[in-house]
Amino acid sequence: MQAIELTGPSLDSLRAVTLPEPQPGPGEVLVRMRAASLNFVDLAAATGRYPVPRFPVIPVADGAGEVAALGAGVTEFHVGERVIPHSKPLWVGGPARAGISGATRGVVLPGSLAEYVVLPATALARTPAHLTDAAAATLPIAATTAWRGLRLADVRPGSVVVLIGTGGVSVTALLLAKAAGATVIITSSSDEKLERARALGADYTINYRSTPAWDEAVLEMTGGNGADLVVETGGAQTFGRSIHAAALGGTVFVIGFVTGMTASADLFAIMKKELRVQGVSTGSVADLRDVVRAVAASRIMPVVDKTFGIDETPQAYAYLAQGGQHFGKIVITHAAR
Repeated sequence: MQAIELTGPSLDSLRAVTLPEPQPGPGEVLVRMRAASLNFVDLAAATGRYPVPRFPVIPVADGAGEVAALGAGVTEFHVGERVIPHSKPLWVGGPARAGISGATRGVVLPGSLAEYVVLPATALARTPAHLTDAAAATLPIAATTAWRGLRLADVRPGSVVVLIGTGGVSVTALLLAKAAGATVIITSSSDEKLERARALGADYTINYRSTPAWDEAVLEMTGGNGADLVVETGGAQTFGRSIHAAALGGTVFVIGFVTGMTASADLFAIMKKELRVQGVSTGSVADLRDVVRAVAASRIMPVVDKTFGIDETPQAYAYLAQGGQHFGKIVITHAAR
């Protein structure tokens, strides 16, 4: 089978290879991959900012495809059915556990840039009928992460959600939060992106380049109350403002470290506001299946910013590495360009 391997912690280490086709064992499914979707963790793994136990590895955690063959005892799926493998296939449900929730595709396990991949049947979700494989490939990390944040903060009609930036998780969270009836405030350094966010339903937008104190703007927009949920994607340079922008009893959902991994916090504000500061490493297969059902029920369309062929994989990584260029998700299809 054809695949892409990452042979070291460098964007120059992506190479096309031919590998033996894997075979499913008992309880496993052979999935023919049709599309993959990049996340920041993929870029971090390919640039030495996220630990990879051993090289080479087939990269990219997220993808979608169709069932090509079934191992013994698998009755839940059938050949030809379109499916979405979870990025953490061993984490079937329940709380995160060492050795289970850390086993990520494209980092520890083979990822989505292979023609075929073998996965436990328990690691798959069915693709919603209204989605293409390219759109479905965007869901495992972005949608699962956003879903967990919304549920943790008990987002409902009337809740206020703040989203930092317009990357995959933020844009997906925008779509899910609006489907839940929430008021959404989103930030970006680009007025063009903010206009696109408004077209998707964002209620308020803030350009954090022209308004660096975006947390003060959030408080002003909410009558001084703040946000019930802040999806904190930025890291070191945004964490303090996220604490300030949160409402009494609110949740700061820490999912990213784009501006650095080390941040300081106002502990008094956290205590006084009785905030929940929650770190997250996406979620379980059960969480993915829940959000996929929500996407299907509300006919949510994930936003794909740009699509590359598998022969353009280095260009796709380079596009993500530019930072601030994309709106939504970057997809790699298994067809060459």
